Amino acid sequence: MFKRAKELKFLPNNRFLRSMNFRFMVFLFLIGTVPLFVFSGAVLSAYKSQAVTRLGNDVSNQCQILATQIGSTGYLDRVGNETLAGELMQMATLNDGRIIIIDQDLQIVEDTYELEKGRTMVAEEVIRCFKGESTGRNISGRFIEMTVPIVAGGEENKTIIGVILASASTDSITARLEELWRATETWLVAIAICVFALSILLSNWLVRPLRHMNQSIGGLVEGSLDGDLDIHDCTETEVISNTFNSLLAKLRLMEESRQEFVSNVSHELKTPLASMKVLADSLLMQEGAPVELYQEFMQDIADEIDRENSIISDLLTLVKTDRKTTELNVTPTDINEFLELILKRLRPIAATNNIELVFESNRSVNAEIDPTRLSLAFSNLVENAVKYNHENGWVRVTLDADHKFFYVKVSDSGIGIPEESIDYIFERFYRVDKSHSREIGGTGLGLAITRSAVVAHRGAIRVQSSLEEGTVFTVRIPIRYIA
Repeated sequence: MFKRAKELKFLPNNRFLRSMNFRFMVFLFLIGTVPLFVFSGAVLSAYKSQAVTRLGNDVSNQCQILATQIGSTGYLDRVGNETLAGELMQMATLNDGRIIIIDQDLQIVEDTYELEKGRTMVAEEVIRCFKGESTGRNISGRFIEMTVPIVAGGEENKTIIGVILASASTDSITARLEELWRATETWLVAIAICVFALSILLSNWLVRPLRHMNQSIGGLVEGSLDGDLDIHDCTETEVISNTFNSLLAKLRLMEESRQEFVSNVSHELKTPLASMKVLADSLLMQEGAPVELYQEFMQDIADEIDRENSIISDLLTLVKTDRKTTELNVTPTDINEFLELILKRLRPIAATNNIELVFESNRSVNAEIDPTRLSLAFSNLVENAVKYNHENGWVRVTLDADHKFFYVKVSDSGIGIPEESIDYIFERFYRVDKSHSREIGGTGLGLAITRSAVVAHRGAIRVQSSLEEGTVFTVRIPIRYIA
């Protein structure tokens, strides 16, 4: 129980951490502060490097001047020049460092610390300086160290008679850097607070269109599908709003189709039952009815049962073809033999109305199809062409193909389809002339089943018709099945 309560307690926080608002806020805060911190660190680092370089140059210049004075005054030969010693001490104090003067015998002549005077100094940088090799500067810990040669003689006979080993403290630079960093930290914290507040405002402003959209969609979910989404805060939300409205229009159409379908199914299933009910009641109300009447009524009841079974079978077929997961049993098939077999089964129906059924093939065609599904589709087309035809009419089935598709054209000399009805003939239970369709029979599902089978094969179906002049259905199917 405690664990569950703890989970519920932290659920809102976790939800906020996963929100786009929080992500925008973090992103904007990082964009505003990280470059600032990096820039501040780079500036302070550049300041330190420049200050150390300047200090090194100052010490080097001072040592060069000092070395020139020592070389020209012969200080190494007669130690005791109070003026020069004072300059050494002043220079060391000014730079908070130490100055050591070494003669040719590597003896320490002068030490501002008075610690090593008179001792021998054998150090690598000193030896290299006596050899005339440039040792440059060395930054070690809190000090800058350098060696400067003391030269005597003219331009042609220069001789290194000693070395100045000088060091200068960088504590003042470090202290100044710490002061600058403290001042920078204060400004950075103040700026970070301002950036954080600004990032909150900007993130709320950026997700505001999404909140409006969520509220609008929530209103549609709670109510009906009558409203539209109208959000024009920015171009993207306007595009999403328009796309959503298009989807909403399709949903409305689907809802209307669903309601009409349920209504049609209910009507189609109830009609045979109502007829059987009337026939049965008529028999029950007539006592001593002749056998012939019983036989006639029972035949009518049997016909209505057959009609009910036909409707249910077509509905089950349509449900199966509508399933997205239904896989086709695709096999290589000789389309010529396939169509001839279909026409062979339908010739007896055509013969009852003296209708000529003709098959024309322009070429031999082999394709990858589901014979069962397409057989049902083409059978519906040919059977409709026979049913809705004139007596002594004709039905022509034509087969042709190119390198990619094969085409089956079913044309007839029948009663035709009105122009205003052509867009609706593939809808379920739609009938052009309900009274005439009732006489002929059928459930109004045949063309819906046909279109579903053709679409499942990645094909297309097209219709052209004129009243009393006939109808032409053209079906296009890929020769190679596209999974």
